[in-house]
Amino acid sequence: MKLPHHVIVKAPGLLPMLYKASELADEIQIPERTLRDWLEAGAPFQRDSSNRIWVNGQEFKQWVQEKRKPKRTFKLLDNQAYCLHCKTAVELLNPERHAIKGKLVNIKGVCPQCGCTINRGGVDGTVN
Repeated sequence: MKLPHHVIVKAPGLLPMLYKASELADEIQIPERTLRDWLEAGAPFQRDSSNRIWVNGQEFKQWVQEKRKPKRTFKLLDNQAYCLHCKTAVELLNPERHAIKGKLVNIKGVCPQCGCTINRGGVDGTVN
């Protein structure tokens, strides 16, 4: 299940209190039916003696954090860049270093897989 970006952004601001389904849907700006589908799919909630649904804001925030895609963090080597066409890190062919301004540099090369031009920026001789 993919959560909309605005839900990921708004969920950390939920208060440690019980929300009605309609209140929570308004708070995170989604249709109430979508929220009820998420509750059926495993989002935390509780029912009171009158069978009304209540959602704890903090528990819902934790559930959203668990459902987020993990961030992809990897360090590129000095001779690598990320090809936006291939969507992968590749070793640059024929890299050319160009000074931009001050300590900024640009490394321009060619992707060995698709042949697209790739640019990679850096600072003071070290590439970011």
